Amino acid sequence: MLAAAVTVVMGAGNRVLYKLALVPLKNYPFFLAQLATFGYVIVYFSILYMRYRAGIVTDEMLSVPKTPFLVVGLLEALGAATGMAAGAMLSGASIPILSQAFLVWQILLSYIFLGRRYKVNQLVGCFLVAIGVILTVASGSGAGHSLKEAGIFWSLLMIVSFLFQAADTVLKEVIFLDATRKLKGGSLDMFVVNSFGSAFQALFICLLLPFLSKLWGVPFGQLPNYLKDGAACFLNVGTLSRGCDGAPLLPLLFIIVNMGFNISLLHLLKISSAVVSCLASTFSVPIAIYVFTLPLPYIGVASSLPAGFVAGAIILIIGLLIYAWTPSNSSSTASIP
Repeated sequence: MLAAAVTVVMGAGNRVLYKLALVPLKNYPFFLAQLATFGYVIVYFSILYMRYRAGIVTDEMLSVPKTPFLVVGLLEALGAATGMAAGAMLSGASIPILSQAFLVWQILLSYIFLGRRYKVNQLVGCFLVAIGVILTVASGSGAGHSLKEAGIFWSLLMIVSFLFQAADTVLKEVIFLDATRKLKGGSLDMFVVNSFGSAFQALFICLLLPFLSKLWGVPFGQLPNYLKDGAACFLNVGTLSRGCDGAPLLPLLFIIVNMGFNISLLHLLKISSAVVSCLASTFSVPIAIYVFTLPLPYIGVASSLPAGFVAGAIILIIGLLIYAWTPSNSSSTASIP
């Protein structure tokens, strides 16, 4: 239960700090994305090296097959690319509705590849969580009209992007389960998964850079200058630092919390399941929305709560309680730790 609570708190902080990080880097969101992607590779491998020197990570752990990590990196890169492409065409109001496909995909993929069977109360709980998020985020925002305006193709592409993301998390669960058998009951250190998965993701992101930079409105030929200007704004130095107030503190806080969120999410997945980690991440959405109603620095006027916030939050909590209400002696249970 503690792991789930930490994931919820880190998830809410991640959403809030991302918004704050974009205050100084409002003209350089693509720089922030690449800084996080490639920065994580350095940090994760540094942590992995220290854990190896400390004897926590063994040679046997490092010798596990790397092909699954390559697939993880590919899925994460494809999820980012398709999500960016669809997100550029969809309104912010419609994305929370489509994002509930992530939970549906995870249940289906867990059923197919892990042989996991869910009880009726778990399926009902997941359904209520999805409905609660939709009511909490999209009520009164004209999301339905926005979906109709965007067209079916971009909506389907966003749903496909969540398929890639769901497949990524289920594959990580498969990696942990397979490693337990290969390590004769031992547990694969999660920084092995994080490090190699992030490295392959960065590799595929490099291959997709011409496509991704275009999605962010940066011609590929201008990318070096864009990244240089983004670095100047991030460091808050030089003539381009006007309007970069809050840097580098806010972007660094986001990167640190985002890394903590990813680690806590993977830890929760390791000790429970992909679906449980998804539910914990989903529960952070209404908390983040409420935080945005508070007087935060740099943002200015606080947001107002959506019309259906309270009703949606209540339904979401009820859904989580119904999902968690499962006899612990059932072998098909994926209960919250």
